[in-house]
Amino acid sequence: MKYIICILLFIGCSAEKVDKQKTEINPPINQSKVSLVVLGTAQDGGSPHIGCKKECCLELWNAPDKTRKVVSLGVIDNQNSKRFIFEASPDFTSQAATLNEYAGKEYDLMPDGILITHAHIGHYTGLMFLGREAKGAKNTPVFAMPKMIEFLSANGPWDQLVKLENIELHELGISKETVLTSNVKVMPIQVPHRDEYSETVGFVISGKQKSALFIPDIDKWEKWDKDIVSWIAKVDYAFLDATFFDANEINNRDISEIPHPFVIESMELFKDLSKEEKAKVHFIHFNHTNPLWDKESEEHKQVLDSGFNVAKYGMKINL
Repeated sequence: MKYIICILLFIGCSAEKVDKQKTEINPPINQSKVSLVVLGTAQDGGSPHIGCKKECCLELWNAPDKTRKVVSLGVIDNQNSKRFIFEASPDFTSQAATLNEYAGKEYDLMPDGILITHAHIGHYTGLMFLGREAKGAKNTPVFAMPKMIEFLSANGPWDQLVKLENIELHELGISKETVLTSNVKVMPIQVPHRDEYSETVGFVISGKQKSALFIPDIDKWEKWDKDIVSWIAKVDYAFLDATFFDANEINNRDISEIPHPFVIESMELFKDLSKEEKAKVHFIHFNHTNPLWDKESEEHKQVLDSGFNVAKYGMKINL
């Protein structure tokens, strides 16, 4: 009888531990003051990708996966009833609706702020839906770096959004915190990228209790004048560029034109981190060729077995 009681107690404790782990990653919205939601995980071109006839896209042309949205995060301040979207992707329309649904808001309400990392098509072109041809929004706040603001203000059709006051531009400063609400702060950190039209930043997103690092685009980690490992140590979650798993995916493009840290390179760089530090890493921003899309792939299994995570559409965490 003693053995049975011990076994039951052990099972109960184990179940409690597993349940705690599950609720930390996908807790009910409104459980804390601030919630973060993953609204997209794809690279700029989406999945399926234009012109792609490879196996990775063939089935998706006939049976699209509605969860394959271009990279974006949403933040909900439940206490102050505010919503923010990081990136205005080409999937902005559905992502804004999804964020409103999570927040319990009407679908036609615009977010209380849009934060842009840089001027590549997956990260700002969703702003077009705020214009007179679509929503005809009124003074929707857009937070961006100085060159990004200059780009939007001086180039059509984006300058029309400014002139018609569809959007209201707010300039951010490198490594300077901006208070969005009494519960939410953001800090941009500049990262090396191609920067044809603007600088590129990642964001540290801070809630009342926890923080998240969001770097969807960066050139190789060694090109950065900062240490990514030390940045992981400063936050509770890290959503990091995982555009390509390795070089084998790119056989028709010059990889030097699209430099990103391969997932295998990141895992090698992070291999000596503690179990707790590794668990903070959530790879995101997947090219259509990336095998991490497939939960049954050896590559997906390798990432999880190594102690890291793969970001999923709809994933929720509390900040």
